[in-house]
Amino acid sequence: MTLILFNKPYDVLCQFTDEGSGRPTLADFIQVPGVYPAGRLDRDSEGLLLLTDDGRLQARIADPRFKLPKSYLVQVEGDVAEAALASLRQGVRLKDGMTRPADAERIAPPALWPRDPPVRFRKTVPDCWIRLTIREGRNRQVRRMTAAIGHPTLRLVRWSIGDWTLDGVAPGEWREAGA
Repeated sequence: MTLILFNKPYDVLCQFTDEGSGRPTLADFIQVPGVYPAGRLDRDSEGLLLLTDDGRLQARIADPRFKLPKSYLVQVEGDVAEAALASLRQGVRLKDGMTRPADAERIAPPALWPRDPPVRFRKTVPDCWIRLTIREGRNRQVRRMTAAIGHPTLRLVRWSIGDWTLDGVAPGEWREAGA
């Protein structure tokens, strides 16, 4: 069994092919035959993507029934108050229903790599960072959750899935779990 921890850069598609588009895909970074992503990470998001050649492990990682926690470092627009964090902890209403309660806390700006292109900066609008841990995986869920509390996401980095983390994996790099 192979399990790869990949630090997906911004603007990379979570698939191995994208005929004729010229956009970067997983094939530009990973040349390991027979591995497939366990879950997805949007093109405009960065961070941990797990790939495996084990179908059962892939299903366990990606299936919300297993409630594997996924932690994100999220730069949001505005100065997040405790009441907004409390809303995330209780679950917020999205168009497709209530989210499960999340772990949410304000954090100091993390020591991350620079993003290319950089996040837009506006002198008149503050921003801050939160750590958000969810146990489900709806389409663009973290971005929709922060928007629902009035703080649009500026940068989104998935840091961990279950016990697997990005620790020591640079953007565009990968390593086998346990290696």
